[in-house]
Amino acid sequence: MAVSISDLHVAFGAKEIVHGVDLTIGDGERVGLIGPSGSGKSMIAKSLLGLLPREARLSGDITMGDVAILSSDGDARGATSAYADERTLADLRGRYVGTVFQNPTRALNPVMTVAQIVGLPLVLHYDLTLTERVERVKAMLDKVGLPQDALLKRPHELSGGQRQRVGIAAALITSPRFIIADEPTTALDSITQRAIVDLLVSLVDDAGASMLFITHDFAVLSRATMRCYVLDKGRIVESGHTADLLAAPQAGPTRELVSSARVLTLRAERVGADADSIDSAEGGAA
Repeated sequence: MAVSISDLHVAFGAKEIVHGVDLTIGDGERVGLIGPSGSGKSMIAKSLLGLLPREARLSGDITMGDVAILSSDGDARGATSAYADERTLADLRGRYVGTVFQNPTRALNPVMTVAQIVGLPLVLHYDLTLTERVERVKAMLDKVGLPQDALLKRPHELSGGQRQRVGIAAALITSPRFIIADEPTTALDSITQRAIVDLLVSLVDDAGASMLFITHDFAVLSRATMRCYVLDKGRIVESGHTADLLAAPQAGPTRELVSSARVLTLRAERVGADADSIDSAEGGAA
């Protein structure tokens, strides 16, 4: 699904958070949105989903496929824009747009089982029998690499990486055409991060879906996207192919993010090397 954001402004009272953002995602394309904490990344994600607080004021245009999510009420700069009706938004979010959230511990309902969490979108948006839902949930657990005995477990009984796999399964169970991954690896260690990113990319590509991958870490983004936008203080300061921005960042905020990514990558490599050394030593001792 192709996605287009044009001249998006988001404000709360007199304070504008997002300043005239333009962003496009092609059908089947994986695009990144990177920026430091507080730069407005999540505001853009919530704008795409129609989930901003009521007091937020928006202007600009957002389209997903052939659906106008947000439309300007005129040509005047700063004119208020209006969302599509809630029924349209709810159907779009459930059937065609899946979201993987930052913190699976907070995003997953703690009193529901894995089967209930992953199967809920099917209950809400499709007329399936219980047997059909169970079969689809089991198949999705296989795809995300979770054992079948996880079906009756609750989130607190799973590791952080397993919880995020449940979140990915719930986001993809309806075979959406567009995935929003909002910092999906932030709460995970570096080794688990890599596994989750590779899994998500594989599933999105297999489904032929588009993805917006939101993060503050270029090291993660380089594994997930081919093209990206750099956001700083609510403005796009640079965009291009991810590899090009990593190799030769031009804007100051981009250079800072690339520098941080290199430091984190070196630390992760040292941790991996230490783990390999420990494994080798234990093997030799055995």
